[in-house]
Amino acid sequence: MAHEVHNGAENGGAKAVSFSAFKPQLFVQAPKAADAVQFYKAAFGAEEVSRTMHPKRKAEQDQPLVLSAELKLCSSIFSVSDISDESSSLGAGFAFCLETDDVEAAIGKALAAGAVAEGEVTEGEGAVPVSKVKDPYGFVWMFCSSAKSCGDAEA
Repeated sequence: MAHEVHNGAENGGAKAVSFSAFKPQLFVQAPKAADAVQFYKAAFGAEEVSRTMHPKRKAEQDQPLVLSAELKLCSSIFSVSDISDESSSLGAGFAFCLETDDVEAAIGKALAAGAVAEGEVTEGEGAVPVSKVKDPYGFVWMFCSSAKSCGDAEA
């Protein structure tokens, strides 16, 4: 017998959670995000959509530190973000970001399905809070409000 599934909710199950964006996010050791952005532009013709600069970067330093940049490649958007040794349990790698209007419901559904909470990340003044879970297969999923971009948060 087949079950219908809508956004992860079986018929008769809990209210479906809708997502407005799915963005892979690449993490590189600080301060390499600017170099990575240049590489993806040169190698693949990626177009830079937006950039968030690190708020703690001092003006006298040569290059401003890129905290995160969103790039468009073909019809897809992905983020490239700097991470520092002390700010991330991910290390260089990637995660998936889902934007939704109901972060708590999305986290709840993921936890009920077997994910493990990884905590909430908030960096600096005005930063976007991002909730993280790790799925049973070791992949990190981040959830943030549709009103703000996941690319503005450091994992």
